[in-house]
Amino acid sequence: MSVLIKELKEKRARIITNARAKFDEIKDDTPAARAKELETEFDAAMTEADAIEARIGRLEKLEQAEQRLNAGDPRRPLGEDGEGRGVQDPAPMNYRAAFHANLAAIAAGDACPANVRAVLAAGYSTMEAAGEARAQIAGVQAAGGYLVPDEMHQELIKVLAAWGPMYDDNICTVLPTTGGGTMPLPSVDDTGEEAVQNTAEGDPIADTGTKDVVFTKTDLSDYLYDTEWLKISIQLQTGSYIGVEALINSLLAERLGRKLNRDLTTGDGAGKPLGINAGSALGYTAVSASAITSDEILTLVHSVDAAYRASPKARAMFNDSTLLALHKMKDGQGNYLIQEAPDGLGRLKVGAVTVPYSVNQAMPSIAAAVSPIVYGDFSRYFVRKIGGISIMSIQDSKFAPGIGVMGFARMGGTVGDAKAIKRLKMAAA
Repeated sequence: MSVLIKELKEKRARIITNARAKFDEIKDDTPAARAKELETEFDAAMTEADAIEARIGRLEKLEQAEQRLNAGDPRRPLGEDGEGRGVQDPAPMNYRAAFHANLAAIAAGDACPANVRAVLAAGYSTMEAAGEARAQIAGVQAAGGYLVPDEMHQELIKVLAAWGPMYDDNICTVLPTTGGGTMPLPSVDDTGEEAVQNTAEGDPIADTGTKDVVFTKTDLSDYLYDTEWLKISIQLQTGSYIGVEALINSLLAERLGRKLNRDLTTGDGAGKPLGINAGSALGYTAVSASAITSDEILTLVHSVDAAYRASPKARAMFNDSTLLALHKMKDGQGNYLIQEAPDGLGRLKVGAVTVPYSVNQAMPSIAAAVSPIVYGDFSRYFVRKIGGISIMSIQDSKFAPGIGVMGFARMGGTVGDAKAIKRLKMAAA
């Protein structure tokens, strides 16, 4: 871990500690003007803490990419003394390596090395662009379009997860498949059945057929998403001092991430995935159309069976404006009812109940007749990923003398168990 990341984490910890002090300073007898001032300072502190956390995440991703870039070749033979044999002089630095080296220097607050500046000034050559090819599109050699390298594919998946928690396999159940078409998800709900007691000695065991197990299934379809074509001029491709390839790939991945996450959250299942918000069962309807109480949160949590609440993937989900509203809730003595867990891992504590949560900006904000919070076992929400996320470039007469770039993905999603995930719905206006 770099010194900069360590300093940022320490700074974020201090900001959160100060924010807690602002919370604790507000009492029942605190003047309204002072309470308002403290709340404003708290909101500003949490916004700054979130921004630092986002920056830490980007720096950590950068360090991981640099470690992969600088890692030695594990296939290189070693002698008894552990030294490599037949080691050639290091190859000249290419544009991509120079671009990452420049980012690392900026992150560390250092000046860009002279050799790195020289490579960046020379620009991204057509020879390097040709060297990035991995696999021909659909076997049509004359088309000239290629898939991105494997390492970029992995980075795109990380970007998608960052822009939408519904794509994160640490939250939902992600099912990678190689083919398309409808995938059946069989299920069984036998929770309403029990065995019977045979009370009379010698009575035969009943065989009425009424206790047969009933199976059902949910269909998980797939849908194609794309970013449309972007044209990159030859002047920009070869003359820019920044990595245009990496920048465009990242932006297209973010576009895919936003759209996929939105449909996996709020999609109605009609020509698109059935989102977790639309597909979840109603757990509780709030009394108000514009506010939520702590008791209503507890009621929502307990509307989900205890067996689901014990799942490692049981959590709540809402957007950031709802999180702010929850943070501001107080009891009759002015104490904040919902507190961040001391480990800072994104958990809300309401009395004796601790609830992990994910912030999802695709969730609706608190308003009449909408459902701003869902809670339950997120492992029962299934995301289908067909193949990989693809960013492709092509050179033909349509884009000449530049290139065309686009991204696409095939995705599906649905709730596999309606009892596992419940939503809190606001009252009608």
